[in-house]
Amino acid sequence: MTGGIAFSKGHGTQNDFVVLPDPDAALDLTPARVAALCDRRRGLGADGVLRVVRWAKLAGEPGVGEPADGVEWFMDYRNADGSLAEMCGNGLRVFARYLHECGWATGGPVGTRNGVLDTAVGPDGVSVGLGTVGVGPASVATSGDARFDGIALDVGNPHLACVTAADPDTLDLTRAPSFDPALFPNGVNVEFLTPLDGPADGGHIRMRVHERGVGETRSCGTGTVAAAVAALRHAGHSAGDVQVTVPGGLLRVTVEAGTDERTGPTTLHGPAVLLASGELDRAWWDAPA
Repeated sequence: MTGGIAFSKGHGTQNDFVVLPDPDAALDLTPARVAALCDRRRGLGADGVLRVVRWAKLAGEPGVGEPADGVEWFMDYRNADGSLAEMCGNGLRVFARYLHECGWATGGPVGTRNGVLDTAVGPDGVSVGLGTVGVGPASVATSGDARFDGIALDVGNPHLACVTAADPDTLDLTRAPSFDPALFPNGVNVEFLTPLDGPADGGHIRMRVHERGVGETRSCGTGTVAAAVAALRHAGHSAGDVQVTVPGGLLRVTVEAGTDERTGPTTLHGPAVLLASGELDRAWWDAPA
């Protein structure tokens, strides 16, 4: 096949992505194309799309800003419904793995709609710094007939993390949980998690997540960070190192001490896998519907 659109497929704890190498921003990445790519019947199937693009080529696009000194690459992330997203923690780990495997970068800073974030690629996984987390007010999520107390958290994108004594595996997340639209006017990712089991350093939680613009996913990097912060604060801790089991595997989150309103720096550690590459048919790209 010639003249097609190059792609790779990857995942971080089964949170999966289509990776589109587009260094010079030549692709017209419309919401319709993104939605078609992510559709698991008419496309490749994914929770989102990662466009690998030089930051300087995106100047002027929504949420991009001017390139930071010394930062070449920008992670242009799109949700499965085609909407723009500020941040994706698992996506950033897959993005860093892709840059490493291509020889374009060996870790280091990456531009995102949530600013410049650092990455480190190792033999057993990828670690990404996700900055500080803003701690907002208490709020409530409703799933079915059940109400869950939660806390609003800003990990570059909005989250409502609910610590619950209920087993998260029993929840029906085929439908989006309800939330307060006044607090989350642009939607929210909702996490349901168990209380911290163990000490602040080395404790463990389980989590499920419903992502805005996607639905339930097997994992969510920023959601994992939000869950770890919520679990630590629920247990009376301001910092810690938490193991987080999601349906797609195991991640680790490090949270440094901060204030009541904002944590210190956070780091997400876990696997990032590239499993396939190829070309999209040009005729399909031109008319993905």
